[in-house]
Amino acid sequence: MVSTKHLYRDEHNKMLGGVCSGLAEYFGVDVTLVRMGVVVLGLAAHVFALAAYLILWAVMPPRPLGQ
Repeated sequence: MVSTKHLYRDEHNKMLGGVCSGLAEYFGVDVTLVRMGVVVLGLAAHVFALAAYLILWAVMPPRPLGQ
């Protein structure tokens, strides 16, 4: 069976780019947990976390209208 899940940035529940809320929706977890994970990763590996977030922001498409 083919999965119909798609990874999109969430333009309605965003704080900066919608990456964390899109990841949270895709994996079925609370957005606060994902945001806390990004903060912890940012404190541990500054350049890696910033680069990963910026790459995801650029690569993840925004959710199409009507979905």
